[in-house]
Amino acid sequence: MRTFWHKFLLLALAFSLSSCGYNAFQSLDEEAKASWAEVLNQYQRRADLVPNLVETVKGYAAHEQEVLTDVANARSKVGSMQVTPELLNDPEAFAKFQAAQGQLTGALSRLMVVAENYPNLKADQGFRDLQAQLEGTENRVTVARNRYINTIKEYNVAVRSFPNNLTAMMFGYKTKPSFTVENEKAIALTPKVDFGNKE
Repeated sequence: MRTFWHKFLLLALAFSLSSCGYNAFQSLDEEAKASWAEVLNQYQRRADLVPNLVETVKGYAAHEQEVLTDVANARSKVGSMQVTPELLNDPEAFAKFQAAQGQLTGALSRLMVVAENYPNLKADQGFRDLQAQLEGTENRVTVARNRYINTIKEYNVAVRSFPNNLTAMMFGYKTKPSFTVENEKAIALTPKVDFGNKE
C-alpha cells in the first residue's frame, strides 16, 4: 500500500509541475541561453575582424594613432571579459559587458570616419572587403540582439505572471537583464542642427 501512495504522490507531483509552468521555464531558459550564445558568436566575429581592420588602416593612416589605439583598447577590454552563462543572471555584469561592447562599437565608428579622409584607403580592395564584413557582422549583431531581447521578454513575462511566478519563486527563477539603450536621456533630446554662418 505504501508503494502505491508513493507512486501516486510522484505522479501527482509530476503533473502539478508540468501544469505550473516548470517545464515552460526549462524551455524558456534554454532558449535564452541559445539566443545569448548567438549574440556572443556575432560579437566574437566582430572582434576577430578588428585586428585586420586596424592593420589595414594603419598602413594608410598611421598618424591617426589615437583612434587606432582606442579600437585596440576597446577590443582588448571585450576580449578580457569573463563571459559565462551566469552573466545572464547578473544585471551588473551584463551592464559591464554591454558597456564594453558599446565602447568597441563607438571606436569602430570613429575608425570608419577616419577612413573616409583617406581616398587611397577607401580604394583598397582589402579594406573594402573588411568594411563589408564588418557591416554584415554589425547587421548580424543587431538581429541576434533583437532575438535575444524577444526571448528574454518572453522569459521575464513568464517569471512575473501568475501562477507561474509561484513556480519561479519556488525554483529560484528570476528575471534576466536585457539590452538597453546606453543613454536614454540623450536619445530623447531633439538633435540640434546648426549650419553656422557659411559665407
